[in-house]
Amino acid sequence: MRRLQLLLVDDHILFREGLRRLLVSEPDFETVEECSTAAEALEAIGRSAVDVVLLDFDLEDDTGTRFIAAAAAAGYKGKILMVTAGMSPQDVTAARKLGIAGIFLKHNPPNSLLEAIRIVAAGGSWIDPKIAAHAGNSAARPGAPADHLTPRERNVLRAVFEGLTNKEIAYRLGVSQSSVKMTLQHLFDKMGVRTRGQLVRIAIERSIEDARGQ
Repeated sequence: MRRLQLLLVDDHILFREGLRRLLVSEPDFETVEECSTAAEALEAIGRSAVDVVLLDFDLEDDTGTRFIAAAAAAGYKGKILMVTAGMSPQDVTAARKLGIAGIFLKHNPPNSLLEAIRIVAAGGSWIDPKIAAHAGNSAARPGAPADHLTPRERNVLRAVFEGLTNKEIAYRLGVSQSSVKMTLQHLFDKMGVRTRGQLVRIAIERSIEDARGQ
């Protein structure tokens, strides 16, 4: 089985070392190189076949978005997964328009990162729910425009992005839990999914497609 070739780009040595130890424990992963600057990373993708770049947003005096643009200009065809402590909405929008495969926040469990890497390597996308919440207004299922969602469905979808329970959603919207369940079922039907996780993923993928097309 061919192992996924990964490039780590983070200027925090301790974090990078911990990430490397996590990745080497996976039989389907291989760390090609570790870099602390965008310049080093650009050299690395020029001399090695890299499937996925795990990229921090803040790199000393530089930002990850500059690397993304430079990598595309250099002909890099692999995936880029931002692994960061946080990004502003403006930076998220810019990164998504540049074609990143996803954004993973560092406070999440290590196993979630392993899942995110495999998903983006397979051609999918991964956006942390806290990041995705900012895109809630434009989310819709593939093939259906956002205006096919009712205001109630939009509000419930946004709350699902934020990780709220049915009870919490009902309290926020001032409706009954049964009403929330019914709205969720409508969302499931419209987007062709059966679980909350699938709902979030499909909506995220659609929002990324919309951002790329802008």
